[in-house]
Amino acid sequence: MPTFFLEVLTPERKFYSAEAEEVIFRTVDGEMGVLAKHAPTVVAVDIGPIKIKADGKWIVALVTEGFAEIMPDRVVILTDTAEYPEEIDLNRAKAAKARAEEKLQKHLSQMEYARSKAALARAMARLKITNQK
Repeated sequence: MPTFFLEVLTPERKFYSAEAEEVIFRTVDGEMGVLAKHAPTVVAVDIGPIKIKADGKWIVALVTEGFAEIMPDRVVILTDTAEYPEEIDLNRAKAAKARAEEKLQKHLSQMEYARSKAALARAMARLKITNQK
């Protein structure tokens, strides 16, 4: 299967940097899959799993908000956070989920509401990627 160069970058680290056969991630419009020779485009990345196929094997991780630049021979994903399931602190994710749910029960400003919804989405994605509820 043809490959392309994939980089997943966060402000703190180079999360992934190698050849890949396929990458699947969430965008604001739904899930998107990319193969080699994809048409050039830029998309907004949404909170959710990222699936990378390399050497015939799938790697699953979590990414949060960001952007992806897609070219025929390379894909660069710039994201706020990228985590492998084993890097996720379950207790912290559960506490963050509880805090966000509690905040959403209160009368919040539009900004606070949006932040709480995003925090809840991140916490739930972390729990889902580690197969927790």
